[in-house]
Amino acid sequence: MMAISHAHPGEVINVQPLGKELAASQTRTLFKSDNIEIIRLVMAAGKVLAEHKAPRDITLQCLEGVIAFTAMGKVQQLSAGQMLCVAAGEPHSVECLEPASFLLTLYGPK
Repeated sequence: MMAISHAHPGEVINVQPLGKELAASQTRTLFKSDNIEIIRLVMAAGKVLAEHKAPRDITLQCLEGVIAFTAMGKVQQLSAGQMLCVAAGEPHSVECLEPASFLLTLYGPK
């Protein structure tokens, strides 16, 4: 079985909007180390990530489309260029309102 390739420290990672390629793209981990993991999530409109908790602090940065992020008792819509932070262990969920891609970054030791 072949390992999935990730970027190496110092390597440039393209995080521009996928545009026309969005529908054919898949979620993939861009970078992974002991202290940080960066994942580009790609979601179709209507897809939901049910409420869950992350073991580490996270940020979500919307690259394109619109997502509804629920945490800390409120729903916030994120669109291209917007980002939010959530503490480790905070219950949260995501609903994709339009086809979207966004960066999920997990911080701190596993």
